[in-house]
Amino acid sequence: MEGAQLGDINDVDINDVINKYIYSQIAEQPSYVEQYKRYLKQRWDVYDIDFTQDYKDWHENMTEAERNSFLAIASGFHHGERQVEVELPVFMLGGSEDQKLFISSQIEDEARHTVFFDRFYHEAIGLEGDLMDVLDQSFEWVGETFIGPFGLLAYQADALLKNPDDIRLRVQYATNYMLWIEGVLAVSVMQITLRYARQRKVLPGYYAGFTLTARDEARHVQAGLRFLTEAIAEDPTLIRDVHDTLRTVLLMSSTSSQYVAYEPIGWTRDDVQAMFITQLVRKMDLIGLELPPDLAGMVQNISADNAIGG
Repeated sequence: MEGAQLGDINDVDINDVINKYIYSQIAEQPSYVEQYKRYLKQRWDVYDIDFTQDYKDWHENMTEAERNSFLAIASGFHHGERQVEVELPVFMLGGSEDQKLFISSQIEDEARHTVFFDRFYHEAIGLEGDLMDVLDQSFEWVGETFIGPFGLLAYQADALLKNPDDIRLRVQYATNYMLWIEGVLAVSVMQITLRYARQRKVLPGYYAGFTLTARDEARHVQAGLRFLTEAIAEDPTLIRDVHDTLRTVLLMSSTSSQYVAYEPIGWTRDDVQAMFITQLVRKMDLIGLELPPDLAGMVQNISADNAIGG
């Protein structure tokens, strides 16, 4: 997986990417410069992906129930990539020089992922218009589980713009974005949609591009958790900021006005809830923190209906 190119990626299982690649690399604690070097080796051309078969699969081989479930789960990622592309530079302002070097690569990754989803929605699903037109059309499938944290992220970015060196604001931003949005929500969407595409043998362009996206996201999650680990080690009072931010996003995830049927794409609601909880607990373990009792209760009380957006 480390050096896989576009032509090799359809042989890669997403579970290997997440369980072996993301977590093994986190344990090694690669530096920001090492992550930047990996970025240079792993860049991929989003315009090399062919969505011809994806269009056929979407319109001829997938049922309406499958399409609806897929869109309800994947669309939040589509919107998130675009938002982070324009807001991550604010987080970069207060970073060290090594952090700025890496975050500059992450911004380029997010732009590539934005184009990837835009092309998929255009060329496979058949939406028309420019990038913002497509985002407007796909917004109806985005649930509160994504809208809430990204609304909070916009608020946090505004606060950071005024005080880019404030470590508490930076930790709050990183907890929401790197730990929660990327480390829990994004990883879950990857597992759900990519396992479906692999087992159903559909959407090869999506599978290739989103698996490469998962490899990019691994670098982002690893760097974000490194930042949180180092910040907390230097000032343990920042643990409160991590916990308070998680309380906010968990509260947002405790309600939803949309229902998503997971069964058409091969998942049960219990599967989704278990994965959601596992991803959060693993990320907390990696930064050396436990969930306090009230947060643990909030996690357990989030139903699968709300875990990934409906």
